[in-house]
Amino acid sequence: MSELITTLAAIVGASHVLAGDDLASYEQDWRGRAKGKALCVVRPGTTQEVARVVQACAAARVSIVPQGGNTGLVAGSVPDASGAQVVLSLRRMAALRAIDPQNMTITVEAGFILQSLQQAADDAGFLFPLSLGAEGSCTIGGNLATNAGGTQVVRYGNARELCLGLEVVTAQGEVWDGLSGLRKDNTGYDLRDLFVGSEGTLGVITAATLKLFPKPAAQLTAWVAVPSLAHACQLLGMAHQHLAASLTGFEVMNQFSLGLVDKHYPHLRVPMWQQTPWCVLIEVSDAESEAHARGLFERMLEAALEQALIADAIIAENIRQAHDLWHIRESITLAQVEEGFNVKHDISIAVSLIPAFVRDADAALAAAFDGIRFVNFGHLGDGNLHYNIQAPAGVDARAFVAQHEEQVSAIVYDTVSKYRGSISAEHGIGELKLHKLPLHKSATALALMRSIKTALDPLNTLNPGRVLQA
Repeated sequence: MSELITTLAAIVGASHVLAGDDLASYEQDWRGRAKGKALCVVRPGTTQEVARVVQACAAARVSIVPQGGNTGLVAGSVPDASGAQVVLSLRRMAALRAIDPQNMTITVEAGFILQSLQQAADDAGFLFPLSLGAEGSCTIGGNLATNAGGTQVVRYGNARELCLGLEVVTAQGEVWDGLSGLRKDNTGYDLRDLFVGSEGTLGVITAATLKLFPKPAAQLTAWVAVPSLAHACQLLGMAHQHLAASLTGFEVMNQFSLGLVDKHYPHLRVPMWQQTPWCVLIEVSDAESEAHARGLFERMLEAALEQALIADAIIAENIRQAHDLWHIRESITLAQVEEGFNVKHDISIAVSLIPAFVRDADAALAAAFDGIRFVNFGHLGDGNLHYNIQAPAGVDARAFVAQHEEQVSAIVYDTVSKYRGSISAEHGIGELKLHKLPLHKSATALALMRSIKTALDPLNTLNPGRVLQA
């Protein structure tokens, strides 16, 4: 192994090969759910260096764990406990290669921070709409490897829909340059879509060409109280009808999740949460004017009031108020951390079936665990709920999760399958859901996935033990 480390140092420079005991930020996920031990961390600075690193590791039969910002939620980018894997950190590869205003595209390297990408697009007079809670530290390579979602999927789609092309280093250390920026290319299998969402198991994404969009003339945000989740789903249908393509965000939050924010961050002043079981956060991006957007918004909310779909609503009067409302939504995850360990689920269900799913899952869990608490929130606009479970009040949260997580998740995922949903909407499979996938994916689908893995990575060099079981 020391010979491999010497070879890697010759490729990227000795200062960019890290070994020893001070690798904690690379060896564990940010949630503290998984911790491994790496042989070393390699930080290449160019695509050719990535290719040579992959070639060297393949020759030595040493597996590689590609890593971006290490902000994932399923432990898919940390090494195992063997001390024999190489962590391939793409953070040094953070160049903005090109902006093409006429083609409305931007090409960046994999280590480019998402927030920096948003800013670069803004500086060029455009919008890059991918928006996540971790956008200040996650990288575009990781976003694409996990097909990240976020708060504006209802209008712009997941990371896959925002990507026009990739540059990828294969498991054999060859470079595929697919950075054409074409919106139409019907010349065979779509290789881009194979690598997007593959969690580093099929190839190493080193750069991407991404779509840019015109900046909206106006953005408005509303906070709405609704009597039930079914009413929220009906309101979503009304929003589509009234707002059409200007509807960019539709988030739902249950009372307990907002109560956690109020408890741990009282300065945020959560509106209306005590008077209603559910609140909805709606965002509109209008191409015409603020007056036009406000008129559409107000007419939609008035119609919703007349039909008793909503109990009350406020529209942010300025950017600061809108930011404050979104900050409340984004603080739910942090408030959960303050409350204690919890069981997280990132599931998707057809929007029309979400109220029935929540009813059945709530009932089954409440029957199994007296006093269990539901932290239910997420991207209702695209059918993605973060259906999380908090331990009963007064119960040691860490002990509850350690003892009951498997049973809790089994109930949730069985209910997801009952409604033909997915056990992972945007977080991926990684290591944490590895053993769950065979229970909720057909044998035919798994066989096809294994065939692809074997064809592209026959030596199982890239991120083994993730997505697919050996």
